[in-house]
Amino acid sequence: MRILTQWLRDYVALPSISDAELADALTLRGIAVDGVFDLGAHGSVFEMDVTTNRVDAMNHYGVAREASIIFGCALKPLDGSLPAPKPGSAFPVRIEEPTLCGRFTARVLRGVTIQPSHGIVAERFAALEQKLISNAVDATNFVTLGMGHPTHAFDLDKLEGGIVVRRARKGEKLVTLDGVERTLDPDDLVVADEKKAVGLAGVMGGLDTAISASTKNILVEAAWFDQNTVRRSSRRHGIHTDASHRFERGADFNAPPLANALVSRIILEAGGHIEGELVDVLIPEAEARTAKRAAVSFAVPEIARILGATEDPQGITAADAEGILTGLGCTLEKSGEQSYSVTLPSWRLDLEREIDLLEEIARVYGYNRFQNTLPTFAGSVVELPWAAKEATLRGKLLGLGWNEAISSTFCAEADALAFCREPNSAVAVGNPLSEEAGMLRPSLLPGMLTMLANNLSRDVESVALFEIGTVFTGSTEKVDERPALAIGATGRPFGAGEVDFYDLKGTLQELLHSFTARSLYFDRFPAESGLMPAWLHPGRSARAVIDGATVGYFGQLHPAEAERRKVKQTVLVGELYLDRLYKQSLRTPVIEELSRYQAVRRDFSFLVPDAVSWGQLAEAIVALPIPELRSFAPREILRGERVAAGHYSLLLGTVFQSHERTLRDEDLQAWAQQVIAAMQDRGAQLRS
Repeated sequence: MRILTQWLRDYVALPSISDAELADALTLRGIAVDGVFDLGAHGSVFEMDVTTNRVDAMNHYGVAREASIIFGCALKPLDGSLPAPKPGSAFPVRIEEPTLCGRFTARVLRGVTIQPSHGIVAERFAALEQKLISNAVDATNFVTLGMGHPTHAFDLDKLEGGIVVRRARKGEKLVTLDGVERTLDPDDLVVADEKKAVGLAGVMGGLDTAISASTKNILVEAAWFDQNTVRRSSRRHGIHTDASHRFERGADFNAPPLANALVSRIILEAGGHIEGELVDVLIPEAEARTAKRAAVSFAVPEIARILGATEDPQGITAADAEGILTGLGCTLEKSGEQSYSVTLPSWRLDLEREIDLLEEIARVYGYNRFQNTLPTFAGSVVELPWAAKEATLRGKLLGLGWNEAISSTFCAEADALAFCREPNSAVAVGNPLSEEAGMLRPSLLPGMLTMLANNLSRDVESVALFEIGTVFTGSTEKVDERPALAIGATGRPFGAGEVDFYDLKGTLQELLHSFTARSLYFDRFPAESGLMPAWLHPGRSARAVIDGATVGYFGQLHPAEAERRKVKQTVLVGELYLDRLYKQSLRTPVIEELSRYQAVRRDFSFLVPDAVSWGQLAEAIVALPIPELRSFAPREILRGERVAAGHYSLLLGTVFQSHERTLRDEDLQAWAQQVIAAMQDRGAQLRS
């Protein structure tokens, strides 16, 4: 938005300051000036960046109001005086949609002269690089730039009957001022005469009733339209105008009579007269919602409590606050010794609560005049019960060389059904952005696979990613949110060979060892259990089991799933159910003194059925009450002709050591018998 400083100074008698100083002062108060262009004797042009909630400052008079508050100068009132009208009947105006059009003003001008604009209008439009059309059309644009309220001028002789503000009829056509014929929608609000639509309300007028060189009689319109209706029509038809830009951000309900008068005054400078009084159709309910909002209570002590101390020892006094709020257009009435009842100005729809008034006081007073103090905090810091566990997992993964990623919480229906933890528990989104985002994710893996595929498609062939996030199951009535962790890798992300099954197993083992579980093992999914995910390779996948509960799974992506996702490299993925894992406590590191006594190694050879996994055997050994059993591991596993069918040969290595004494042979014999018994309980046979 461009502001001409010469025009600005017409509204407020500023002190002897340069345009650059004015620009700095406005910027410090939140009305940002991005650029200053010197025009010499004609002042400067400010390139403004006004936030969308400050529609009142999207014009010269609004910026002048800000300057008047900053520098303590009086703001000159706008002169809407007009010559006395000639007698005439009131022009008929009917509002059929009172919730969408709360106010409509109309004034008839007769005997006007249509000519090129000259004088101050032409000069200021040239400075702002605004296109000149004719004095009547330029008058409407001039008033929009000057005081901010959009208006429109109709060729009165082209209107058939009075004005009707209504919804468009289905299939109704309107040729707008840009020459485009548009098919209207019943959700569009139109300004019409008795036979046809003559304008898309708040957006653009119609070409059929536009001002032309032959126009003699004009109807000047200034109205208030519902901002949501204007916004939807503007987007529906792909039209963005100065009028729609302001209406869809919230127009001043009280502005139409003054805006109408200002436009009429400029047009009448070239000749003509007013016929009849101003027609002002006002809907009281709309006025109550906008211009006559409830007063806001404001307590002076809140200034110091919320805003803090200022560099001035006196701080912001009640007189300072009253002066700022009055300058903004508020009306203050004492309601207590240190409190006010504040009536809000109709042009500041962004002001609703006491905190908004405090923000305005701080903005106008100057943020740079406040001391740099930290806010006080009286409460206690409560750490979430799972925060330390999540931080531990994240820290270990980062330390192992994995990169954290974040994916969308939405996924396609096919992925939701395929990756759901429980059947028929995928949750649909009520108003999805697209078909690819129609479901809440029941697993982190769809997003993980998408991220891996995106990297591969961009020639990033070695990737190791992890994500910690929330997954969703249940129904639209009751959604169950659970934490989860996913990992995914492909290529050579760790610098050695191709990432494989054992890399993921090692990573998950390192993560799970952070928790104080009695037992931890990895095994295949039980045969015919239905738990094996269809998208995992059946021979290169496993599950992680802690204390008998499955807490996750991992493995190679099934070739069919890889082909469906157009992934040509081997991809390994895994997921942990953190809601189950977080039931375990974090392991507290124990530092032990090195034993002075010799460790003793004992090996055992067993014949084990194929149905019994190493994880099940390890679980049995861990449960033994032998503190001196320092470690155990499978040293050798054999299958083949020399091993009985349906079995495998296991060489189990154990290490015993005491911190208190040298171990005796009878101790070792007793412990060995316990190990053998535990193995036999799981189906293993001691080989001779």
